[in-house]
Amino acid sequence: MDEPTAPRILVIEDAEAIRVPVEAALATAGFSVRACADGAGLEAELARARPDLVVLDVMLPGRDGFELLRVVRRHSAAGVVMLTARDGVEDRLRGLGEGADDYVVKPFVLAELVARVTAVLRRTGRTRPTIEIGDLVVDVEGGRVRYGAADVELTSTEWKLLVHLAEHRDRVVSKTQVLTAVWGYGDYAANLVEVNVSALRRKLEAHGPRVLHTVRGQGYVLRGDP
Repeated sequence: MDEPTAPRILVIEDAEAIRVPVEAALATAGFSVRACADGAGLEAELARARPDLVVLDVMLPGRDGFELLRVVRRHSAAGVVMLTARDGVEDRLRGLGEGADDYVVKPFVLAELVARVTAVLRRTGRTRPTIEIGDLVVDVEGGRVRYGAADVELTSTEWKLLVHLAEHRDRVVSKTQVLTAVWGYGDYAANLVEVNVSALRRKLEAHGPRVLHTVRGQGYVLRGDP
């Protein structure tokens, strides 16, 4: 089975201290990400990148986020999540009224932004409905896991861990990447990751051969072949 195409995200944020971590967090969550410091040439970028969702800062040099939001709406059906340091209701209502799908107020936790992006993609039908690794089927939309003929019951943390690994199937994911994607921070905490990986592995192996492998010194990989 061919690997599904990852949802495409375009990030427009002028502050490098925000743009770089946002780009990294979204890439770690399994999205295909492009990032720009401003909206120059946005029309061409929309045609070239064909994003499924745009993360758009309000306060930008040149054309501001509200003007760029109108550009997105004229040229694309992409979802839009706006970032703003303004906590005023009027700004949020203006953005939502002009077609934004969601608003995230700075400062924010990266895990919250990833969750908001995922929720908008789900509402617009642009997430991958299922991911298959051999006989393991991860129904991202429905929140179900089947291995062979059996349903696998997981905790919410185990579910997030499995989805992250499934979205990066056949690729090694480091413990730091897992921490960022599942718990929202990248500080090294080996035991936290190892305990949850072990619990997930036990539940999966109760229904079929090993698909969750440890790559010594590198991290973890979900794959159907030994």
